[in-house]
Amino acid sequence: MLLPELTVSEARIAEIMLRSDGDADLPLKAVAKEAETSEAMVVKTAKRLGFSGYKELRGALRAYKSQPHVDLHQEVTPDDTPATIVQKVFRTSIQALEETLAILDMEAFAYAAELLHRARQRDFYGLGGSAQIARDVSHKFLRIGVRTSVFDDTHMMAMSASLLTHGDVVVAFSHSGRTSGLIESVQIAKSNRANVIALTNYESSPLADLSDVVLCSTAQGSFLTSENAAARVAQLNIMDAIFIAVAQKGYESAEANLAKTMSAVSAKRRS
Repeated sequence: MLLPELTVSEARIAEIMLRSDGDADLPLKAVAKEAETSEAMVVKTAKRLGFSGYKELRGALRAYKSQPHVDLHQEVTPDDTPATIVQKVFRTSIQALEETLAILDMEAFAYAAELLHRARQRDFYGLGGSAQIARDVSHKFLRIGVRTSVFDDTHMMAMSASLLTHGDVVVAFSHSGRTSGLIESVQIAKSNRANVIALTNYESSPLADLSDVVLCSTAQGSFLTSENAAARVAQLNIMDAIFIAVAQKGYESAEANLAKTMSAVSAKRRS
């Protein structure tokens, strides 16, 4: 998640460490040599990543690599059979779910659910693939009578944001957290005292910096599947959990509205 914020030298060191297993025999000198930098820079990078030094980073990496889900992700190759492709895609998504659950801030999660439950107006912003997540979540909320609006156009987002006020909530969906049109609309919403919930893969992104609540996914990906694809699975699960938490806060109303909406569409199914 921090890689986009690192300098070229720091990113090179981080990527070398990620490729390693945190081997206790991997000396600081060897990492510096492979990264074509100084040992001091390796230590500085470890501290930039939140560790006291290289030794603590190496130990944390070794502990991470020993977890059972870590080896699930594998790159797709031109020689893979259909069965192998299915296995790799599913395992990448499973890893994204495991790691997202591990980093999910439960206080932020609870606060997001409370904001959405209390909100007067709930506007969802997303472009491209993120808009599809927003629509899916909006559909779920409608089933229990919680009305939301989805905006997938920057002009419409800006108009929506200009009409929001205190007590309203924006949920901004952006994998990178750097989509300029969406960020501009979030800034307008903030200036009108609306609360902002960000759903993103990068906690240090400009969108996260603007938001009252940040819900983070984390995902790896291959050249073909991309990290966005795995992150979308994780983000959908985060919002599924938010949906359940909001429904729980008004359980009787949610149950009654769910019965109504299910009845309304049941006649459209062929027997």
